[in-house]
Amino acid sequence: MAPVFAHGRLRLYLLGLLDEAPRHGYEVIRLLEERFQGLYAPSAGTVYPRLAKLEAEGLVTHTTEGGRKVYSLTAAGRDELDGRRGELAELELEIRESVAALAADIREDVRGAAGDLRREMREAARNARTQVSPDPFAGAKEELRRAKEEWKEQVRRAKEENRRARQDAQTARRQARQMQEHAREEVLRIKDRVQEQVREHTRHGDWPAGLVEGVNALARELGTLAGTGPRESAPPPRPEWATADDTLSKDPARDLDRLLDRFRDEVRDAARDHGITAGQLALLRRDLAEAAARAGAVLRGE
Repeated sequence: MAPVFAHGRLRLYLLGLLDEAPRHGYEVIRLLEERFQGLYAPSAGTVYPRLAKLEAEGLVTHTTEGGRKVYSLTAAGRDELDGRRGELAELELEIRESVAALAADIREDVRGAAGDLRREMREAARNARTQVSPDPFAGAKEELRRAKEEWKEQVRRAKEENRRARQDAQTARRQARQMQEHAREEVLRIKDRVQEQVREHTRHGDWPAGLVEGVNALARELGTLAGTGPRESAPPPRPEWATADDTLSKDPARDLDRLLDRFRDEVRDAARDHGITAGQLALLRRDLAEAAARAGAVLRGE
């Protein structure tokens, strides 16, 4: 599928998807996978940076709904898309032709396998006819019977394996969605607790030290989501926003909300790019709880 999305092609296709309706990033990824019938599924690391670039160019804007960024076209984005409708139509045609060509290759492979089996059955029948037997057709009939039984068994096994594969894929997708939802709920709970603690600390005076320390404690736990190594290994680098002075303003509650939004987005993107196991989710739950406790202690001046 790489030739379909040559330079600038994915950018154009994203504009086309957002022209159909406003969408959040995960929905864009899912739609791309559906349009390619599962043959191509871009990662969050591919889609989100391009959406951010389109927004920086003024072609896309976003609103936040339920903790997710929902992207939509601006007037400038629609003007550019209108000027490239012909190119977009050619791109969609190429996508359909590519998917159809791959499906044809798969059908041809199946026909070839069936032809090989028929040739083997005919060869077995010919060999059986050359054998000396009181019944000159007994051997051929037996060979043919065994070949048919073997073919039926192979078909049965293939169908069973295909059924199990579909079930395994459905189970894996369901488990991945459940794990992602659990991780998102954990982050939201931590965000609410720390936000309330910062507000309480603000009412008592010095908030900046508590805010920075609380967010840094949460940022230290981000690397455990995708990693499986021992806890004693070297800590991962902190995100750039964890210590940047430009994240602070004169409104501590708003600053906290922005920082926790960035933390949540980074955790969610790590889960989408690398996946998450039940063991990692348990480890993340514990680490987030510890981080929240440390942030609360700082904010309470303990």
